[in-house]
Amino acid sequence: MENDAATLYCPNENCQAANPLTHKFCQRCSTPLTKNYLWAVVDGPNVGSPGEILADRYLILDKFVLLDTKPGLLALTPELDNLQPLKAYLRLIPYRLHVPQVYGVLFISDGSSEREILLLEKPPLLVDDTIQKVSLGSELTSVWRDATSMRQLNWLWQIAHLWQPLASEGVASSLLDSYVLRVEGSLVRLLELRFDGATPELPQLGKFWQQLIGDAKPAITEFVDRVSLALIQGQINSTDQLIGVLDQGLAGLGRSQTPTIQIITKTDTGPSRQRNEDACSPPSGTLVSKPPQPTALAIVCDGIGGHEGGNVASNLAIETIQQQVQQLTKVPYDHIDPSLLLNDLDKAVAMANDKISQRNDGENRQGRQRMGTTLVMALPVAHEMYITHVGDSRAYWITRHGCYQVTLDDDVASREVRLGYAIYREAVQQSAAGSLVQALGMGPSTSLHPTSGRFMLDEDAVFLLTSDGLSDFDRVEEYWETEILPILLGEADIATVANRLVELANTKNGHDNVTVALVHYQVQYWEPEITIKAVISESYSAKTVDLASRATAPTVLGSPNHKTQVITEKEPVKTRIPLQWIVPLLFVVAAGALGLFVKQLRSQSWTFPTLANPTPTANPTIAATPVPRSLANLSLGWVIKTNNDISLGSNQSLPRGTFLEVIEKKSNPKPASGNFSVSMRVCANKSTQTPANTNTPAVTTSVPPNSKPLPATILLDLSQLNRFGVSVLQSDAPSPCTTVTQPPVTEPADTSPT
Repeated sequence: MENDAATLYCPNENCQAANPLTHKFCQRCSTPLTKNYLWAVVDGPNVGSPGEILADRYLILDKFVLLDTKPGLLALTPELDNLQPLKAYLRLIPYRLHVPQVYGVLFISDGSSEREILLLEKPPLLVDDTIQKVSLGSELTSVWRDATSMRQLNWLWQIAHLWQPLASEGVASSLLDSYVLRVEGSLVRLLELRFDGATPELPQLGKFWQQLIGDAKPAITEFVDRVSLALIQGQINSTDQLIGVLDQGLAGLGRSQTPTIQIITKTDTGPSRQRNEDACSPPSGTLVSKPPQPTALAIVCDGIGGHEGGNVASNLAIETIQQQVQQLTKVPYDHIDPSLLLNDLDKAVAMANDKISQRNDGENRQGRQRMGTTLVMALPVAHEMYITHVGDSRAYWITRHGCYQVTLDDDVASREVRLGYAIYREAVQQSAAGSLVQALGMGPSTSLHPTSGRFMLDEDAVFLLTSDGLSDFDRVEEYWETEILPILLGEADIATVANRLVELANTKNGHDNVTVALVHYQVQYWEPEITIKAVISESYSAKTVDLASRATAPTVLGSPNHKTQVITEKEPVKTRIPLQWIVPLLFVVAAGALGLFVKQLRSQSWTFPTLANPTPTANPTIAATPVPRSLANLSLGWVIKTNNDISLGSNQSLPRGTFLEVIEKKSNPKPASGNFSVSMRVCANKSTQTPANTNTPAVTTSVPPNSKPLPATILLDLSQLNRFGVSVLQSDAPSPCTTVTQPPVTEPADTSPT
């Protein structure tokens, strides 16, 4: 007879058959068997002996690790008014990627006393179902030395983002406790929360990080040392400033990481609907790869309003956001301020909202007649993934370590948990729990709160964007391991998986339209030979959103299927130039600079700058050569053009399209660097700054305002030229370093933002 301790009951309420723990699917109804592994928070050395069952359902696997053998039943929930510490967990539900959530409370009688055990779901545990073994995830401090430099800084970056929200709940001490601070691959995950005695400050975080310096990778040892010391001495006195410094370090390391991205989408009407109100970008069935495409953007929208306009709203949202994001991505990554990009993604969503809302107003639509849409989108930029969402369409992050829901539904149930009123598993059982508290098109953007976040990527991953046609009834959690993980293992392609997910949604759910987008992000990373420097600025404006305290209105319209937005609070508008204005502004500035340039030429009062010890003449004559020019036969006076941005270090870089004139060539004693190196002067042209120590007039620049002036000359070896990608101007090509084009000059209109 089968041992009850090895029995797992089917979560299907119409089945509830007993199954061996080794089974993944119910032997009676084929429902995936949910395995909820729980972490027990209790005073004492353990909760009991392994193999013992508590409250007729919780199987003890280890000292504090339990398995719920009856996952289809609700756990006992406490009276929250009597358990104030629980509210910290609840209010931190927007950060459940890092913080475990409350599953329930277990009361155990122990003689004359009663023990109260807090059960946390989705703790950082390593599960091996093949041998039925469960163990704790690794402590950050124990695996730190084995991580890449990119991952080490990524972990610190996540801790910096968690500091302020945890401090606001009185649990920042959790980030200073090496036992609690665990990692799962690239993710920082907390085992439980440690409640503060005395409120910890940033200098204590600096002292904790100092313990990591000895095992930091060489590329970032100096960086971590400098940042830790700046925290201790108060030079870094805010988390915004700390995040800004870490962003700069990660950007430097990101140059050693080459991503390859594929995106596929699929949408289907489903078996029970007459029309498809969902929409997606790229168009359904289209495979997009970056490279060669310059931009990769995935969007999923779930329309609201039935035959009266749900499909109109979802398609209008996608069309508007595509236009806005195309403008944003024209800016080179090195010139992007992450906080500015987050703000501009929010503004793009607000613009889409206003277009739908204005259409509703123009057609005099009121109440439930108003059309609207949910939204979730993913924008990969270099080593980061930007996720923006409104409503209950979701984003999931799948790695070899697990499946993580990175968005939190804008519905009544999530709002109740965020406000500390209910445990999530209980809240979703209430009437109208799935009613949305916001969606695009239901009102002006002044009352809209899109959630935008960014995630550092240092390993292969798949991001799944989906409408609730698939995500309802936890289908993603049930099937990610069998359906999506094979992409990362090289056992399936994303197009096949997308079709399979739609099929699962239609057969296992079938109640709605279904739309999915898969973003497969692959990474090639090599440890950089350079040393990353920490630049401690006085202030930084990185956007940190206190998701836990976002205000929501207390009521929604009564129908469980009705979706509307009622948030009234809005973040203050920041007076910084939006990224989409940068490109047109550069053209305006260029026109003005060219006007000044031509005017000075006509007055014959301007001459080319002279170098201290120039090798060629001021105006070299380039003789014809019998063979095509190339890097292999590079000679004095030749001009080359950069095909990529070239980092010079010390916050300097040459933008793509820069012209350089060879002024000196010498043999290189280091074989690995090529057989020669060259000194070149930076030519004054539209894509470069005027070199330092010259009296040339200002020309248009595409580098950030806080960048240092470019030097008059630079030294590069042959291997660097090959790696960066440059082309040699042929003898019959006009040299931008020796000739000047004089286009007609017109006075530009004043388009400066007020």
